Amino acid sequence: MLLPVRSGVRLPEIEEDSGAGRGRLRADARRNEDAVLEAAKEIFLADGVDAPVRDIAAKAGVGVGTLYRRFPKRSDLVAAVFRREVDACAQAADVLAGEQPPVEALTLWLKRYTGFLAAKKGLAAALHSGDPAYAALPDYFRANFEPALAALLDRAAAEGAIRQDVDAYDLLRAIGNLCVAQGEDGPDHARRMLDLLIDGLRYGAAK
Repeated sequence: MLLPVRSGVRLPEIEEDSGAGRGRLRADARRNEDAVLEAAKEIFLADGVDAPVRDIAAKAGVGVGTLYRRFPKRSDLVAAVFRREVDACAQAADVLAGEQPPVEALTLWLKRYTGFLAAKKGLAAALHSGDPAYAALPDYFRANFEPALAALLDRAAAEGAIRQDVDAYDLLRAIGNLCVAQGEDGPDHARRMLDLLIDGLRYGAAK
């Protein structure tokens, strides 16, 4: 069958794609999305969330149109970067728990979380702007990080390596407060204070 077009030229109808073809298209779309989100994360961290979209597209190796089809508004892209980073950090807790002894897994994850917060500074202005596009993100943050940390704390406490009265959300907030330090030594200060905080978790541990 032929389809009419406005110019009067008639083009052949596109045949329905095969299942394998659709699978390739979906895989390509996922790769493009991952590339865009990774590029956006790096550029947001370096230049802030108002960096030109064309720079993100160029770094990701995709066209600007491809980026806009997936993320029509800048806030869509910012929120997607945030969720992706939350997911990766939260999932690291399970990986570390399977690979490391309890205290080492807890320590490594808390350092990973501190790094996440440092990277999030590039998104902070947008996330706290009052834009309704970001309204659900604090709950997403807590819903993913609180159970991840609670599992690590429970495992370390069951071994008798840390005290048993540590609330996961309190600890997340405490580390967040450490990471607001300004100045050139801000990241180093946060790391030093985290080491002291981890030592404090051992105070009063079951012997």
